[in-house]
Amino acid sequence: MSNPAQQNPLLTRADFERAALDILAPLSSLLSPGCARLRLGETGAVYPQAVAEMEAYSRALWALAPLAAAKCAAARPLIAQWRAGLAHGTDPAHPEYWGDIGDFDQRMVEMAAIALALMIAPDDFYHCHPTPVRANIAAWLGQINRYDMPVNNWRFFRVLVNTAFRCLGLPQDEARLAEDFALIEEHYVGGGWYYDYPDQREYYTHWAYHYYGLIYARVVGDSDTARAASFRERAAEIAPRFAAWFNRDGEALPYGRSLTYRFAQGSLFSAMAFAGVTPPGLGYGQLKGLVLRHMRAWLAKPIFTRDGVLTIGYGYPNLLMAEGYNAPGSPYWALKIFLPLALPDDHPFWQAPETPCTPPQRLCDEPGRMLIVRDRRNLHVQAFCAGNHAAGHAHDDAKYEKFAYSTAFAFSVPKSVKVLARGAFDSMLALSDDGLTWHGRYGRDAFGILPDRVTCTWRPFADVIVQTEIVPLGDWHLRAHRIHTPRPLFAAEGGYAIRLDPAEGDAQRVLAADRAAVLAPWGASGAVALRGYGGAEIVQPEPNTNLLYPRTLLPTLRAELPAGESLLVCAVLGAVTDGENQWANLPGEAHAYATLGR
Repeated sequence: MSNPAQQNPLLTRADFERAALDILAPLSSLLSPGCARLRLGETGAVYPQAVAEMEAYSRALWALAPLAAAKCAAARPLIAQWRAGLAHGTDPAHPEYWGDIGDFDQRMVEMAAIALALMIAPDDFYHCHPTPVRANIAAWLGQINRYDMPVNNWRFFRVLVNTAFRCLGLPQDEARLAEDFALIEEHYVGGGWYYDYPDQREYYTHWAYHYYGLIYARVVGDSDTARAASFRERAAEIAPRFAAWFNRDGEALPYGRSLTYRFAQGSLFSAMAFAGVTPPGLGYGQLKGLVLRHMRAWLAKPIFTRDGVLTIGYGYPNLLMAEGYNAPGSPYWALKIFLPLALPDDHPFWQAPETPCTPPQRLCDEPGRMLIVRDRRNLHVQAFCAGNHAAGHAHDDAKYEKFAYSTAFAFSVPKSVKVLARGAFDSMLALSDDGLTWHGRYGRDAFGILPDRVTCTWRPFADVIVQTEIVPLGDWHLRAHRIHTPRPLFAAEGGYAIRLDPAEGDAQRVLAADRAAVLAPWGASGAVALRGYGGAEIVQPEPNTNLLYPRTLLPTLRAELPAGESLLVCAVLGAVTDGENQWANLPGEAHAYATLGR
């Protein structure tokens, strides 16, 4: 695979600019003759191919618009192509016209990047066109005010279009703006957190709600001071806690949907720099470090094709983990991280020395529904979650409802719920009434996020109740499950899925009646039965189920549960350094916890 920016040290603004140009460059030759469409692959999405090609065209603007705003000479050929594409795509008489939209139309999403270009680089994308072309652009974008859209982060797309109209001196739809701002307010739950429909706490808070709000605050802040101040304050409130999702090397926590957007994960910090939001502990040096380290981490991964095109996937190309709305051009939402390129070289963000960011070792984020812990060296971040449920997205149980999420091990998605190896039930208790088809957590009756533990009551079957408690203890964590079932069940408790890669060294497999582990030079994953289990094994999940690694091993504890009430207690290890020593030193609290019979 060809990584177009692999040799870039990413230390300066010039490096960051070169990375954007290197990622954009392969797209130039793939544009349609009229430059309004970009065909990057043959896989499908829930919307038509023509819309997918329009999406790919538009998403390149998340990086190209900041480059244009900065008057980047090296970007001029690309800007000329995308400028022509905008004229042709919005022209009803042109063969590459993007078409008339309707309710809940994907093209509404793609209008946001065009709106950004019109706001921050109007000379290159609007004023340069003759009057009829400008009228077509306004008319095509203006469709967004005439149709219904979901009650979620999409409302900000309409806000951005109307804000672009305001910047260009065109009429806004004040009624739609009022409606959309009111809905956005309804989605704010406090503590800096927004939820996305129906009730998800995820990256969309950061790379959508806050990102767009900060663009709005920067562009029209002087004429809407109260709302702009609110958007800035909320971002400042959540940013220090969101920084806890990243380790010292810039690796982010894989969690939730749309992870094929990859380095969009760090785009909140880019938007903060763009809007001049620097809360205590997150000055320009810290923001710069978060952005650049994150990009370095991503550009070290095999995420591009041989031709330098971003793939669908996460740590490697992987269609299995994708959502139905992931078309070949969808990953280019990642380019949102390049917003600081709109800032000149003498801006404090670029002049500040890159500074480490060291969040607390333990963070209870109740509105975010997770308890976050990190090891002493800030190499491994773990999040213990409960309460999120995202019905309707592919593999939503794996993306939101596993017991633990990790920067080092990532989570896995199933190929089937039949047979444990296909289910890839890492970080989960899976239950079965026939030993063949398995069920993990999906939804909850109740949950709690406490400073020292996470609790959840859930039902793998309608007539089976599981009360789970998870207690982090550094690289270890304890799990206790009280299970009420009217019939016998089989149980399988998965630890972390760890990379299987014989080419990089030997991985020692440890297996006994009460424990299973994989100890490797790149980390350790293991599980120890403390109460209620009857055996252990090391499962080799189906290839390409894990988000970071194509091949993994999964330490697993087994049990057979009688009808009535049963108690399972275990300790789970996930370590990225000194794994063998950690495995040999199970915390004393673990045995005490099991003895208490919680």
